[in-house]
Amino acid sequence: MQSLNKNWITENHIDFEYKKYILLAYLQHISENFTEKRLYPYLADLIEHYRNLRSIKDNKQVLFNQFPERLAGTDTDEFRLIYEKMVQDDNLMQEIESILDYSIPQMENSLNEGKKIYDLIEDKLKIIPIGVIPLFNEDGYIFLRSGSSSDAHVYEYHISFFENPTEKFRSIQVNFIATYEKTLMNTYEAIKSDLIRFNRNLPNPATYAIETDMAIPFEETFLPLVKRAIVKRIAGNA
Repeated sequence: MQSLNKNWITENHIDFEYKKYILLAYLQHISENFTEKRLYPYLADLIEHYRNLRSIKDNKQVLFNQFPERLAGTDTDEFRLIYEKMVQDDNLMQEIESILDYSIPQMENSLNEGKKIYDLIEDKLKIIPIGVIPLFNEDGYIFLRSGSSSDAHVYEYHISFFENPTEKFRSIQVNFIATYEKTLMNTYEAIKSDLIRFNRNLPNPATYAIETDMAIPFEETFLPLVKRAIVKRIAGNA
C-alpha cells in the first residue's frame, strides 16, 4: 500500500477490519519513509488525509457527499435523471463512525512522528547570508550543502505574493542552476560573483547558503525544507 485514495473511507467494501488493514498498510509505508527521513510528499499527503477525516467527522454532509449515487428514476416533466445516494443503513453509518474513531488517532500518531523528524531537521538548518542582502530580496540565489559533501547545489529562487482581504500568501519557485565545489579558494562569495557575471538580470542578488550536517534525502527532504525556510526568513524580514 503506497497511496490512499481521497475517498478511501466510502469506496469499495465498508468494513472496519478491511479499512483498518488498508489504513495500517498505508501508515506503515509512511513510517518507512519517515524512518529514512524522506518527508515529502508523504507528510503533505498524510496531512491532507487527516484533515479530510477531521472534516468528515465534524461534518456528516461531507461524508454523505462522498458516497456514490445510483439512478433512481426519471423526471419526465423536467427532463432530468433522478439519483439517490447508496447509503441509508444506520448500521453502515455506525461502521463508518468506528472507522473514523480508529483512524484519526492513528494518523495523529504518524503526524507526530513526521513532525518530530521535520523539527529535528529544521533545527539543524543553518542559513548564511552571502554578502550584502538587498532590500528587494524576493529574487536571488540559494546554495544548498548537506552532510560532509563539498558540493553546493545552486538554485535561483523567486517568491510571489498573493493577497485576499484577510491574509497574505507567499509561494516560492526554484530553478536549478549548477553544482559548484566549495573549497578554500572557491568560496560562497566567489560562487556568487561568478553567478553575477553570467546573469546580468540579477546584478545584486539576495543570496543565502543553507547548510546542514545531516545526511538527508535531497529531493524528498532537504530542498522542500529549504524552500519553506527561505520563505519564512524573507517574510520575517519583510
